Amino acid sequence: MLEIALAFFVIAVIAAVFGFGGIAGAAASIAEFIFILFILLFIAALVLGAVGARD
Repeated sequence: MLEIALAFFVIAVIAAVFGFGGIAGAAASIAEFIFILFILLFIAALVLGAVGARD
């Protein structure tokens, strides 16, 4: 999932260099959303792993 966020970030940078502001903004927004989703799922896995390890 982190690779997908990185790919959208690279697309955003390339689009910005070539002057496609709308595409760059959209790709950056998608990359940000996927990165935040990754972080939330990572934290949930840590919490659930810690709770499951106590039993």
